[in-house]
Amino acid sequence: MIKLALAGSVVIALGASVSAELTQGGVDRLTLTDGRVVEAPILKESAETVWLDLGFEVIAVPRADIAELVRAVQPTSAESISSGMLYSISDTPLPERAPRDLADELGEAIIKVSTPSGLGSGFIIHPDGFAITNAHVIQGETNIKATVFHQSEQEFKRSIIEDVEIIAVNDGVDLALIKLEHPDGEPFPIVYVEGGDALEVGEEVFAIGNPLGLERTLSTGTVSTTNRAFWGLAFVQTTAEINPGNSGGPLFNLKGEVVGCTNMGALFADGIGFAIPARYIRDFIQNHEAFAYDKDNPNAGIMYNDPPQRLEFAAPASLADD
Repeated sequence: MIKLALAGSVVIALGASVSAELTQGGVDRLTLTDGRVVEAPILKESAETVWLDLGFEVIAVPRADIAELVRAVQPTSAESISSGMLYSISDTPLPERAPRDLADELGEAIIKVSTPSGLGSGFIIHPDGFAITNAHVIQGETNIKATVFHQSEQEFKRSIIEDVEIIAVNDGVDLALIKLEHPDGEPFPIVYVEGGDALEVGEEVFAIGNPLGLERTLSTGTVSTTNRAFWGLAFVQTTAEINPGNSGGPLFNLKGEVVGCTNMGALFADGIGFAIPARYIRDFIQNHEAFAYDKDNPNAGIMYNDPPQRLEFAAPASLADD
């Protein structure tokens, strides 16, 4: 096998095998369909292309020409994570990756939320089992179950967690905070919440949820607008398919960060879905105590009274011209 060193962290190998030294450099490794192997940091990914940093130039490799992709271990230790009240954001910039690669990594933190009246989706934000879903998914219900998924090398496991606790509900932004108890007392896998407001029109996003009860369904699309107004709130509009059952699930960017919580789609229209922006999610979690669920009054909330009727419709005398 002939090895050509192109830069300090880049090696191209000609041949079908790769020596052990190639796996120790902490960089990503691509095996091409013709047997060649390229080791270099991945700068960016899309569904069709992977871009590699060769040190002196960037090359684009079509996914159709990649037989295997082995990633360097990304920093996931506690030192690299910045925690909010009950959620986490990444302290270090995350690389963009293809949805199909991120789905395997993020899938175990996506849950199905079931009630006697229907089902929706949710996502776990804290190792202790705190998760986000839509308020309308659990509205008026107290018997809530969550299905969690685990994919091992040998088998796929599905576990149902009974008696999910409602922690807080904000009907105004259609968000609810719930808590799951791990059957084995272990920490749950989590997803990161986007720490800023960097989402842009045209950006690629993807949703994972349980539309129509079809578990772990992934749909991809782009951001149509970041501030579609409904009911005094600004929603993210996306071309990713959002159907009944997706409600409460995450909308991800290509870094694997939650940029929205999907909550509705347009009736009789394709490619028009909506999500609650990450800034509303962060604010709700940080102030969840203000929306604490009252088990003795599950319909607690604010009811606005009708304004008093005007008795006279002429302009007030104080506004009349002298």
